[in-house]
Amino acid sequence: MATDGTPVGETQQDAWTVRKVLDWTIGYLKEHGSESPRLEAEVLLAHARGCQRIQLYTQYDQVLTDQQRGVMRELVKRRANKEPVAYLVGHREFFSLDFLVTKDVFIPRPDTETLVMSAIDAAKEWSQPSILDLCAGSGCVAVSLAVNVPKSRVTAVELHPATARVTRQNIDKHKVTERVTLLEGDLFAPVERGARFELIVSNPPYVTSGEIPGLEADVRHEPHRALDGGVDGLDVIRRIVNQAPGFLVPGGWLMMELAPEQAPTAISLLEDGGFADTATVKDLAGQARVVKGRWQNSARN
Repeated sequence: MATDGTPVGETQQDAWTVRKVLDWTIGYLKEHGSESPRLEAEVLLAHARGCQRIQLYTQYDQVLTDQQRGVMRELVKRRANKEPVAYLVGHREFFSLDFLVTKDVFIPRPDTETLVMSAIDAAKEWSQPSILDLCAGSGCVAVSLAVNVPKSRVTAVELHPATARVTRQNIDKHKVTERVTLLEGDLFAPVERGARFELIVSNPPYVTSGEIPGLEADVRHEPHRALDGGVDGLDVIRRIVNQAPGFLVPGGWLMMELAPEQAPTAISLLEDGGFADTATVKDLAGQARVVKGRWQNSARN
């Protein structure tokens, strides 16, 4: 073995250096339909080497160990089979925070940051807002709100035990255990009777049942229960709109993520349900991604 890690009899040019592995992986992933082959190659290689992605740029000439090559080979094989990168490396960045993810949770998306930003802005109306996050999943929304609204109290609700275990891990990871309460159950069912919140937020399942079979291969690896919103994708949203008034303070906000084409119907549901100041919030692509309404009719509380 040479001092640079190259096996005896193998030249630096022939060895599997960081640069060579990256170049090969980028080409391979591109051939297999990746839209971001360089980013994915770097993320996977950093994971295989146990380093930060940015460190790769100073390690181009370093040779991978046999163990690292074996790990990388398996990661690339699974990614070529359309397994999401977040599942392969076990985490995903969201709202500048790092979240643990497993196959039991829906992978956090940039689109959902629109929901978080809207909630943070609305929370400024109260000095110590109580926030309810329904369909908590990985906990990315609940934790991001707790971190960015320091005096808030957040209740996160998740139906599925396996998913809730990951929610709990992320609450603990970001050290917001004292301000985030995790409940297991179906929407409002586990919430204490008589509890009232200034904000209710949710990224519920909103993909139509008919769309599920045609989803991109990457998405089909994710739990369908986190996607399927029924025939028109609005089954869970309707339930939330119907039940939310019993858990909102007068003037409190309900905010939900959805597909852009569902926004007009969801706005009508909110208005028919007694919500005022209804509006849509656009994501970075200019698409309606969040609907919101303020609860004013205290007669139903």
